[in-house]
Formats: sequence, structure tokens, C-alpha cells
Amino acid sequence: MFDYTKIKNGPSSSAAEIANVSRRSFLKQLGIGTGAFVLATVMPGFSSILHASPSRGDSANVKADHALNFFVAINPDGSTSIVCHRCEMGQGIRTSIPQIIADEMEADWQQVFVVQGKADKRYGAQGTAGSTSIRNQFIDMRKIGAAARQMLEQAAADMWGVKRSDVTAENHVVKHLLSGKTLSFGELAQTASKLDAPDQKSVKLKSPDQFKLIGKEVKLFDQDDIIAGRATYAQDIQLPGMLIASIERPPVVGSKVVSFDATEALKIKGVVEVVQLKDRPLPVNVLPISGVAVLATNTWAAHQGRKALKVEWQLSEHKSHDSESYLKELVEKVQQPGEAARKKGDVYGHNYDPKNTIEAVYTMPYQHHQPMETPAATAWVQGSGADKKCVIWAGVQNPQWAQGLVATELGFTGDKAADRIEFNITLMGGAFGRKSKADFVLEAVELSNKVKKPVKVVWTREDDIKHGFYHSVSANYMKAELTDKQTADYWIQRVAYPPIGWTFNDKTNRPNHSDLSVGFGDTPFDLQNLSLETQTAEGHVRIGWLRAVACLNNGFALGSFVDELAVKSNISAQKMWMNLLGSDRHVDPKQDGFKYTNYGMGYDTHPLDTKRLKACLNYVCDKANTSEKLPEGQGWGVAVFRSFGTYVSAATKVSVENNTLKVLEMHTAIDCGVAVTPDRVKAQMEGAMVFGLTIGLMGGISVKGGVVVESNFHDSLMTRIHQAPPMFAHIIESSQPPGGVGEPGIPPVIPSITNAIFHACGVRVRNLPVNKHLNVV
Repeated sequence: MFDYTKIKNGPSSSAAEIANVSRRSFLKQLGIGTGAFVLATVMPGFSSILHASPSRGDSANVKADHALNFFVAINPDGSTSIVCHRCEMGQGIRTSIPQIIADEMEADWQQVFVVQGKADKRYGAQGTAGSTSIRNQFIDMRKIGAAARQMLEQAAADMWGVKRSDVTAENHVVKHLLSGKTLSFGELAQTASKLDAPDQKSVKLKSPDQFKLIGKEVKLFDQDDIIAGRATYAQDIQLPGMLIASIERPPVVGSKVVSFDATEALKIKGVVEVVQLKDRPLPVNVLPISGVAVLATNTWAAHQGRKALKVEWQLSEHKSHDSESYLKELVEKVQQPGEAARKKGDVYGHNYDPKNTIEAVYTMPYQHHQPMETPAATAWVQGSGADKKCVIWAGVQNPQWAQGLVATELGFTGDKAADRIEFNITLMGGAFGRKSKADFVLEAVELSNKVKKPVKVVWTREDDIKHGFYHSVSANYMKAELTDKQTADYWIQRVAYPPIGWTFNDKTNRPNHSDLSVGFGDTPFDLQNLSLETQTAEGHVRIGWLRAVACLNNGFALGSFVDELAVKSNISAQKMWMNLLGSDRHVDPKQDGFKYTNYGMGYDTHPLDTKRLKACLNYVCDKANTSEKLPEGQGWGVAVFRSFGTYVSAATKVSVENNTLKVLEMHTAIDCGVAVTPDRVKAQMEGAMVFGLTIGLMGGISVKGGVVVESNFHDSLMTRIHQAPPMFAHIIESSQPPGGVGEPGIPPVIPSITNAIFHACGVRVRNLPVNKHLNVV
């Protein structure tokens, strides 16, 4: 019924789900014959690369308590299935991971199918967040493909009675170097299936100059189905006898239902039942936040029935939260000495020269993800007691985490608890961090468990904006003194915002060193005296990860402040960046007592490199020609930022006339190391420019009396087509290990916009969004 698990590079074909329960089941559901070659791995960590032979029985090559998980399967006809174990939300990972494996295999891209892996701990980390998928697993995925290639080469060598060194795989065949004879992958599948997989230490990877798919333009796997409307998203799931749920949620976080009257709701044709969700105490975690659900046979009836509900709430202590007054408190706090996370020299014993000292506070309101597809999930809880199981269909970013939460919700315990939950991952129509939280999945599970039917929970746009998870409201303080060498010293940074940790522990009121490692504690400048500090901030709404997380406010503050220093010094921002960054070197923030986490990356492979930062900024300035002479009322703004192991610079040109802003042109340049799928990298940079325009020009969520004020796109504004100027995304060629791509584009974009505004009209925007200061039309 659900044709989203197998997509060919071309016209749609019949689907087959992958099931990690046994080899026979896997082969049968994929339509793979007994002569198939299947490569598998024991997870996590890709510690052993193994293969599964249909002739050896279902337990062949299983080590310890790990069953095999499959990444590559080749049919006798040559068709090749490659599993993507990460989740697709528009970033192109269902293309990039198969692309990496297929390249090392020497597979013909036109014969490759993608199979969406279900939630399963044997795949290792499946969480698709933090821009981790490629930068963390590039080598592991390559080893899987290379192991398959070596086994196919060995199979051909055995069939010809020659050494493996006498053969080579190329474009879905193995060729005998001396005679020119070839055998296709399909012809080799059965023989290869009987071989032992190579030890991962002996797996030989290609050199970059041998890449045929990595770094090349390939067609997005889901593209045709998305364009034709055939792609399946969570909202599209249909099951026999399924009920649709629309949920009235508490207006203030932590509130509880006192009573409800469903009399009028039950009169709506199609409404079947009204169910109260259980109250859950603070901290909110990523669980549902209570509510009353109207269940109906169709979506319209569910929403209409909900409108007819009468609910009385016991409002929580957060009913007094007002975002405007709260931000003023943060601004006051952040101007007072705080707790130092990283320090060097002495900034407080210094007598600052007021003529050469600049200090500023930069603020950002709450921000919301606003993905095109609002949250939705379908759950079907079946059976009872020890026989109870659950099947789920949802677009989530962290399926294993969701699976674990569902197990807890249903009382499943023990090592096999997850085996009772089948979690099918659909495409996501955008996510940006919102769908890493599984509250909407648990709502569907709780309701299905109560009504004993499949239930699909559908969030409206109003639900999504008013009851979501938000990027923190924040205040960043900056202070520095200019030197006679056109640089700066005696540098103070201070930040205050309710940390994401509050969502999980409501006593948490200060970002930890891991939080501060994203663009705050890792300030890369050559300074002799600095103090990087935090202030406390209490949480009042659900705080969560939003694309680029705290890099958004930290990047805005840093990029803006460097521009202010440049103006004060009467030099270009480009020159000021060069002066502050100093000599080419690898900066280690840990030397100043900071517990730097480096986005979870090894510092040997992903150091903080000032040479790459400088080159990235120079590249975009050259491409955009930011030194051009502009007419009055126009200006260029630039910024650069390193995050998630990637360096991105941005340049924006604007005009301001009669207090009205028009963005004329935007550029980004990205050095992400090896760019696996360049088209997707460019798309992410274009998306970052649009996202940056939204946040910078008009984005923001306000709260009055604990209630989110905005409700839909009419008052929670997004960049429109006419507001998006010509955009240019430049990829800097690099052989460095891959960095992240999904998030790093946005942090430098926002200050490039506000800096351009200053250079166009002299208005310095320190408090976002811009439409509080200028007309944005």
C-alpha cells in the first residue's frame, strides 16, 4: 500500500518495504532472488562489515547479540538496492548516502534503487540533525561500498581463475584487465554471496580523483515523485478504519484540563469520539502537552468538532510570561558581568579608552520553524498484554528516539521492546529541527491505544505556530577596544537566553559549554585579553533546536560587531575580519579553559582553521564584487562564520529609499570540504538565504500572558517570492573531510543583511527583526 520505501532513479516503480527481522523476509519483500548478493553491517560504529548469504541460513555471520542490517543488495538482473538509514526532509540525504556507496561500489547509478531504512538501533545513529549525516558517516558509507566492490571483484577473479589484482570493477561490471572480458554485477551476485566480507581494515577506498558520483551532479531520487505528487508524506497515510484526530492543546505551557464539554462537538457529522489526553508535568521534554482530542472519520469533521469544544484550563505559572518585557530583562542582565566560560588575560583590570571602545547589545526574538508540512503521525496499536505491538508512520528526524519514547508510553520493557514497534519513516515536507521532537507521534500512539483503532493526528498551521518548540529569545553583549594596528583587544562577549536544556530540566537556566560551543566560545580571533560569559535566563515556552540553533544569534552578534569595529576604524569589514583573525593557524578554544565540543567532531580532522575562514570571506567578496562603488542609498554587507565543521561567507546588497528596504542581490560561498552532492549543497545555501531573510527582516514569535500571539502566515511572516532577490551560491572546491551543510549557511546571512542596511542608509539594526526599524515590503 505504501509506495514510499523504494524509489528508482527515474520513473516510479512498485515499492517493497524493508524489514530487519530476517534475511528471508528482507529478500522476499525486496523481490530479490536466492542468488542475490547482500551486504550487511553490525552496528553501531560499523565495527564489522559483513555480508549475508541466502544459502547460509538466517543467523549467518551474526556476532554477539547484533543481527545484520542490510545496506546493499544486488539482484541477478543487476538491479541494486541501497538502504538510506537517515531521514529525508528536503536536504537530499536519500540521494547523497546511496551516491557515496554506489560510487565506491562502481555501481551504475541508473540501476540503483533507494530503500528507506526503518527505525532500528542496528543502523547506528539515525538522528538526522546537527548537519551530521555526511560529516559523521562519509568514511563508513564509503567502506560499505568498497567492501561490496572488493567482493564482486573477488567473485569474478574466482570465476575466471585469476588473481583479484588482475580484475577491476567499473560501471556495474567487473573487467579482466588482460583479456577485456567482463561479468556484470548481476552475473556475479550469486558467487559473491558465498564469499566472506573483507575485514574493514583491509577495505581499500578510492582516491578522490577516481570519484565518478561523489562531487558530481546527480538527479534527486525523489524528484519525479515529488513533482508529480506521488511522494508520500506523513499527511498522506491512509488506513482502513482510521480515525483523524484534531487536538485542542493548552494555551500556556504546563497547563492542565479542568473540564471539557463535548456536547456540540459530538453533533458534528463524522465525529466519533472525544478523548482527553493525560496531563504531563513539567519539564515538558518532547512529550505531548496535554489536551482534548476530537476523533472523526475525516479531517474536516475533526477540526469542526474541535471548534465546537468547550475546554476549561488550569493555567500554569507561565501565564504571566510576556516576551517583550522578558527581552528587556535579558538586555539588562547581559550588560552585567556574568559567569566566564572562556577567558584569557585581564579585561576587567583594563582602563578602556572611550574614544576607541565599542559596546553593543544585539537581540533576537523567539523564532519558529514553520515547515511547509505541519506535524502529522499515524499510529496503530494492536493486541494486548505481551502480544501488544504498534505500527507508526511519521516523518521524524530521530526515529530511534521516537521509537524509545513510544516503548515507554506503551509500557514495553526489556531489550526487545523496540522490536514491538515498527516505525515507518516518511518523507518530511521540511523540518528544520521541529520534527526531531516526537510529541505528535506520542499523541497518535496514546489515542490509538485508547480507541483501539489506527489514528492519524493532524496539526493545523495554527497548532504548529502556537504550540511548537521555539528558538530562544536572546541577548548578546559585545565590547572591545580598537588598537593602533586596526584590530581589537580587551574583548568581552556575554549571552543570555533560555537554553534548550530547560525543556528537559526546568531548573536549567544557563547554557552549558556544549551549548556555547556553537559560535560563542569558539570565537576565532587573535586576542590577548578576552572574557566570554553567560547570564541566567528562565524558560517559559518549549525551547528546541531550530536550524543552526544558537549560531543564529551568536552569528548575528559577531558579524554585526565586526562591521561596527570596521566602521569605527574606517576600514572595510573584509579587512577587519582579516586583522582580527590574524595569522593562519588552528585555534584551540580549550587552551583558554573552555570545554569545547567542536560539534562532536575530532579536532584532528575538523580544526578551527583561520586560513579557511579568511579564504571563504575573500572568495565571496570577490564573487560579489563588494568593493564596487554604489549609488547613494545602496550598500553591501558581509560576514563569515564557521559552524558544524563548515565555513560559509555571505554578501548582501540592499537599497534603502524613503525608509523602505529592498534587497537587491545575495551571495554565499561555502567551504564544506568534499561536497558529495553539489546541487543539494547549492540548494541548501539558497534555502539558507531565504531562511536568513525571514529571520532577519520579519521573523519572530511574541508571547502575551503566556500565549503565543501569532497564528498563521498572515502574522508570522515568511519571505515571499517578490522579496527574494537574485541569489548566487558558490561552492569552494576542497578535498578536506566533509563538514555539515544543512545549517551553516544561515548565521552569516543575517548580519550580511543588517550590515548592508547600515552601509546603505546609516541605520544600525541591533534588534531583530528589521521591520521594527524600516519598511519591508
